[in-house]
Amino acid sequence: MRDGAGQDAAGGVAAARDAVVRLEGVGLALPSGRGGARTWVLADIAFTIPQGGFRWLVGPSGAGKTSLLRLIHLAQRPSTGRIHLFGQDIADLPRAALPALRRRIGVIFQDERLLPHLSVLDNVVLPLRLAGRPEGQIRADAREILRWMGMAAKLTEYPPALSGGERQRVAIARAAVTRPALLLADEPSANLDAAQTGRMLELLQGLRAVGTAVLVATHDTALLRRHKAPELRLDAGRLTAGDA
Repeated sequence: MRDGAGQDAAGGVAAARDAVVRLEGVGLALPSGRGGARTWVLADIAFTIPQGGFRWLVGPSGAGKTSLLRLIHLAQRPSTGRIHLFGQDIADLPRAALPALRRRIGVIFQDERLLPHLSVLDNVVLPLRLAGRPEGQIRADAREILRWMGMAAKLTEYPPALSGGERQRVAIARAAVTRPALLLADEPSANLDAAQTGRMLELLQGLRAVGTAVLVATHDTALLRRHKAPELRLDAGRLTAGDA
């Protein structure tokens, strides 16, 4: 089977072996009130994304999309099940190994999470510096991706002075600049106009072409129409449709 954008499908033995992301029976329970009660926000989630795979994560508000992204970028541990990233079961890894794993993941947060005391350029330079890239190259790389996102005139501005759409474009540039092995995005087209959304899609497709696996949570039906790809559909914390 081939997925809608020409990527290799996630099913089968080869996909499981080469998967960037593989979830097996994953659940997440969070405290709800007193007495140790817990509410299950995710249950029995299982799917695979291969190298270069692109998946939409869709579903109504409260379905668990953001919680699932948090698990995959290691902000939380699952209550049940197994998460494999880059062929490694994260349950088997010591805490000291997680920062290096996180550096292979780019994340576009719904609330941007830019550092207000750093300029636009320095916000995008930061992950390159943390990844240990040569200092002589990192500013050139950051300038180039910001130019692509239409932010070349704002390099010395600070996030509080930017519009919502401008902050979103900087957040996209920061997540993509390292060419991560995995890119996760939570509503990345929020605050973007049609032209900016098109540039974002081109950027994500460019990353896909060099092997980045991409998972995008969205409510934007126009975005789904613009780029056909397999959908993982969540409803009340359960995966109701999608390629496993």
